[in-house]
Amino acid sequence: MSIAFLLTTLVVVVTPGTGLVYTLAAALSRGRRASVAAAFGCTLAIVPHVLATVTGVAALLHASATAFQVLKYAGVAYLLYMAWATVREKGTIDVGQEGDAPPVTSGRVIVRAVLINLLNPKVTIFFLAFLPQFVSPAEPHAVPRMLALGGVFMLVTFVVFVAFGLLAASVRSHVVSRPRVMTWLRRTFAGSFLALGAKLALTAR
Repeated sequence: MSIAFLLTTLVVVVTPGTGLVYTLAAALSRGRRASVAAAFGCTLAIVPHVLATVTGVAALLHASATAFQVLKYAGVAYLLYMAWATVREKGTIDVGQEGDAPPVTSGRVIVRAVLINLLNPKVTIFFLAFLPQFVSPAEPHAVPRMLALGGVFMLVTFVVFVAFGLLAASVRSHVVSRPRVMTWLRRTFAGSFLALGAKLALTAR
């Protein structure tokens, strides 16, 4: 494994995107446990993208305009839903116990995180362009090596997202009990989801 791969992976992971935005939103609204759940869900969603790259499905998405557009607009629709759901939450949050408010299970947080990353064809196309650069076509074990690199990418994603999430959760008590701050944060995250949805909608292959 090259230093170039690790550095590229780190740059890609820390670049703000839907997964990181959702992890931060979960951390500030529901605390440490939710932030870890969101990070896990975002990481878990990478598995289908890596498998798609290895099996050639990513090439089909790249070649088929219809398949790409269908998946893209499904992703746009879900980002719009996330923006609406974020704004829809009202009131302050009791920070006495992380699990008290609002009543959203870790499983639901994980499912939302998985869908956010899964319904984004840009991620699949990214892996189609990214992983082969670090694997020689003549290498006899190219597929296992690509899977291994995908696993490293997932590990880095999880560690970085958890770190950002825990950092955000550490200042949670200073912001979530203030109605005006919470309203501003919700609008900010909702606006981020809207912006990311618009960017995805305008993305060409």
